[in-house]
Amino acid sequence: MPRKTARAVPCRITVCRDCCCGTAKISGVDHAGQTARLRADAQVRVSECLGFCDQANVIVVQPSSAGRAKGARPVWLALVNSPEATEDVAAWVRAGGPGVAPLPDVLDLHTFTPPRRIRAGLPGATRQ
Repeated sequence: MPRKTARAVPCRITVCRDCCCGTAKISGVDHAGQTARLRADAQVRVSECLGFCDQANVIVVQPSSAGRAKGARPVWLALVNSPEATEDVAAWVRAGGPGVAPLPDVLDLHTFTPPRRIRAGLPGATRQ
């Protein structure tokens, strides 16, 4: 019987677009343009509030199947509010993202670790 081959899954990006992220509260950011730019390089999911309004715009980069096979976990990025930061995220994802390509130093400045209850997606844990 032929062996099944695992299908390669690319990096995915989740962008918070709710009460603060993706709204006029974060002025000077082309939120629709940012989402469109990221979609040029990855699958993008738009999320309701991820619960970190004080760090808007929040973006989560999910590792590809290759990255997960190397033990990579999602990388949470805060304050992604400039075209340059958006380009840095896009370039990292193109290079392979978490577990495949090293995190660029400039993006290291944007990383944060959410509390475990948020990462686990427990009910009631997605709002501040």
